[in-house]
Amino acid sequence: MKNNNNLQSAWEALDIVSLNQMQEAALEATATDQDVILLSPTGSGKTVGFLLPVLRRLDAEVKGVQALVMVPSRELALQIEQVFRGMRTGFKVMSAYGGHSISTELKSMSEAPAVLVGTPGRLEEHLRRESFTTDTIHTLVLDEFDKALEFGFWQDMDSIIGQLPTTNLQRILTSATQAVEIPAFVGMQDPKELNFLTEEKPKGLTLHALKAEGNDKLEALLHLLGLMNNEPALIFCNHRAAVDRIGEHLKSHELVFDSFHGGLEQDMRERALMKFRNGSVKLLLTTDLASRGLDIPEIKHIIHYQLPQSEEAYTHRNGRTARMHAEGKAYLVCSEEEEIPAYVTSQLEWLQMPELVTLPENPEWVTIYFSGGKKQKINKIDIMGLLAKKGKLSREEVGLIEIKDFASYAAIKREKLDEVLKLLKNERVKKLKLKVAEAK
Repeated sequence: MKNNNNLQSAWEALDIVSLNQMQEAALEATATDQDVILLSPTGSGKTVGFLLPVLRRLDAEVKGVQALVMVPSRELALQIEQVFRGMRTGFKVMSAYGGHSISTELKSMSEAPAVLVGTPGRLEEHLRRESFTTDTIHTLVLDEFDKALEFGFWQDMDSIIGQLPTTNLQRILTSATQAVEIPAFVGMQDPKELNFLTEEKPKGLTLHALKAEGNDKLEALLHLLGLMNNEPALIFCNHRAAVDRIGEHLKSHELVFDSFHGGLEQDMRERALMKFRNGSVKLLLTTDLASRGLDIPEIKHIIHYQLPQSEEAYTHRNGRTARMHAEGKAYLVCSEEEEIPAYVTSQLEWLQMPELVTLPENPEWVTIYFSGGKKQKINKIDIMGLLAKKGKLSREEVGLIEIKDFASYAAIKREKLDEVLKLLKNERVKKLKLKVAEAK
């Protein structure tokens, strides 16, 4: 089963100069086909840590799914697919998840991917439809497996794993949480545990707290946002309803923000993360759904608008900042009646409420939408060429470009928005007339 897939070329394609200690340990531990439990903090590179062992076991002569990666969320499935594509291995990868039509996935599966990434519910549906067979699968990855169990995927996971080969199947389980019981149906055989978790808080993290006047935490939040120098911030709530309520308040003050929680349609969630990545949104209101597993870089500020219900949630939220030697700040927003939870053992710096509210400025970037993507053979060069030639933008006035199956998105300088939309009206790319608008 072993092959000579060039692992170094794969990680260099991701602009990784050298592997970190965790990734090297994962490669070594999986070399003997032993089952492995990989425990490592969010942001430490676990995706590369398990994809390299997966790549090492792939065989170009085998036609069929060889590696199955189960994840708890659609966003994580898409992220892993993107990372594997970035490795430029020559092996086909695809993601499968609910929230959109299964027809596109069925069409893609007519030629089975070597690596299939998906959520348990959708993968189980594909097995019922016999979209793919399991007899060629030799590697099973359960990424953020504790989160999948927490989300209630027990039955689907049990069903899927029960249909996998029982011999020569290597299982790799990853988590950012320790001491989670592994159900018997996973079938782990004397696994080797790699534990890179630490009890210490990130060295670059400083903790702050702000006391609201009475119970008016919304006003306290506005004061706090004004202290952040227009830098990106994740604002955590415990419930979807709180996200929506706070969003209405921010909207009334004409602040640019986006929301992210499990009650939103999949395309809205993907768009929110994309706009946060490209800088056209700097405030993301979210539940704990965004505390783990998502690729959200360069977060300087974490705001606990609602105090987390557990120490674990508190730890994972804070883990979104001060990653890989960077510095970050976490803030607790408290009403006068709220007490600091016992699990907050680090020294807090209490902030003084400013007399005047200074609202953040609008981001310098804004995202525009194009009604064509990969399925129409549109690529980043096409979009950049359109923006430069017809939109009259310089390279410095164009930010991150992302191409989806049926749509494309680009960040441009906000002050250029109206002019660009006017210039690109009725323009064509590869003979296709595109609708161009601000991405909402």
